[in-house]
Amino acid sequence: MRKHIRILAVIVFALLTSLALLVTGAENTPPSLTRIAPGVWFREGDMKLGHSNNVIIEMRDYFIVVDANFPGGARAALADIRKLSSKPVKYVFITHHHGDHAYGSAVWTMEGATTVAYKGVLEEFKRFEPQRWKQEAQRRQDLRDLKRAGPELPMQTFEKSPFVLADGSRTVEFRYYGWAHTRGDGFAYLPREQILCTGDAVVNGPYNYTADANLGDWPAVVREAAKLPVKHVLPGHGPAGGPEMLAGQEQFLAELHKAVKTAVTRGLTLEQLVKVQDGKPVSSSLRLSPAVRRWVGDSFPVQVRDAFQEITRRKPRGELHSGT
Repeated sequence: MRKHIRILAVIVFALLTSLALLVTGAENTPPSLTRIAPGVWFREGDMKLGHSNNVIIEMRDYFIVVDANFPGGARAALADIRKLSSKPVKYVFITHHHGDHAYGSAVWTMEGATTVAYKGVLEEFKRFEPQRWKQEAQRRQDLRDLKRAGPELPMQTFEKSPFVLADGSRTVEFRYYGWAHTRGDGFAYLPREQILCTGDAVVNGPYNYTADANLGDWPAVVREAAKLPVKHVLPGHGPAGGPEMLAGQEQFLAELHKAVKTAVTRGLTLEQLVKVQDGKPVSSSLRLSPAVRRWVGDSFPVQVRDAFQEITRRKPRGELHSGT
């Protein structure tokens, strides 16, 4: 009888210890982070500061961070990580070349991290930099503080997809499906947890920047990513969500492209589709379905213009604008 009591006591102690560890982990999570799964946190960027979102993934002996952010966002994310654990950040995955996802790379590498990206990200850097860096540095003190002439390039690139990091405690896959938001869009996927980190290939709200996009192919890229078993979607901008975000993003992009293509087929001009004021698109006569209203915002006239110029081949895909 006493033996059974001792065994029961050991089991109860183990359960209470496990519960305490879980509670402690929750208490140690900074309020700026959302715990998505054990060892995986989502940090929604400050849109007023132009920051992207970050995903923080704990491995056995180190962290992986999704997206380098702007320098200010990188420092804020790094401060939160230090509140979680003393483990180092070993890898930072850059989903694409835009400044809010990549210009903070030097902050992470100075801490000893290796930046990783699909090879197309490096190609985009070579295509657009350092011109974009210089333009952005005129507006951003955190870039000027780095005292660099241009962005730090990814230290490691991959071509074969998926590129996998695993240490026995967790597996993280870095995947590429094609030209969507940019030529180099990468996804990070955690197969056991069914978590998909999308960068700006999928956003949760009216945050689609289309100047470097291939709008004709973008919906197909999202459809390919949606073939993965997914419970959680962690976007480049906007709050975390589920698979419905993939469906909504794909529908928005498909409706946008179809509506503009139909207008072009009918012989409508860009001037008939988009009203311009002071040289900037300010409104559009096109209307999409209520199902995608979450993705329609102030940038919609610009998105219509970009789609029109892509479809009529006035825009070499992804090469029209210089903004990030």
